[in-house]
Amino acid sequence: MTQEQSSLVLPLLKSAQMRRSVYALNKNLPLSQQEVEDLVGHVLKHTPSSNNSQSARVVLLFGEEHEALWELVRETLRPLTAKERWGTTDKKVSGFKAAAGTAMFFEDMAVIRALQKKLPLYKDHFPDWSEHGNAMNQYRLWQLMAAAGAGANLQHYNPIIDEEVKKRWNIPQDYRLRAQLVFGGISQPAGDKEFLPVADRLTIHGTLAE
Repeated sequence: MTQEQSSLVLPLLKSAQMRRSVYALNKNLPLSQQEVEDLVGHVLKHTPSSNNSQSARVVLLFGEEHEALWELVRETLRPLTAKERWGTTDKKVSGFKAAAGTAMFFEDMAVIRALQKKLPLYKDHFPDWSEHGNAMNQYRLWQLMAAAGAGANLQHYNPIIDEEVKKRWNIPQDYRLRAQLVFGGISQPAGDKEFLPVADRLTIHGTLAE
């Protein structure tokens, strides 16, 4: 690997290592709102998607709007949670609310349906491929947040909050909520993480030509 290649690759490796699920978050985000918006714009523009469908959508929530989301989650979960477990659930939701913001990730299903109609041979695969693309958007933003010194964790309170979210933020009905990336300043970093041996997860056949 050349020095120029190393200068490009090493920061990417480092940011991948830095990306962790950080749950102890605060509102002291080491990024301005405009910087967050710029990161999201970069992610949406440059993350690949099936047939260049660009079906991922992001709704960013800051301040009172971010807090409103987690109050909505709290009230949705309240009647669904056993009384003996409510204390733990309530504390968990309060932790998300204490963060600085949330990026809600959606898929525009109208785009997916159009692809299914245009390319019927692959119609059964487009929903899966759209999930792959959305996940790459989620991961990339998470990675960039980590590189910028912010903490984040990925949540999935869909589908139980979907309809209320659409009402509250006037989200098109064709948008399907896939995940919520909570972000903020880091009050307490993630702990140690155990890794399976790479040799148990990687299989190699053949050799690269010299």
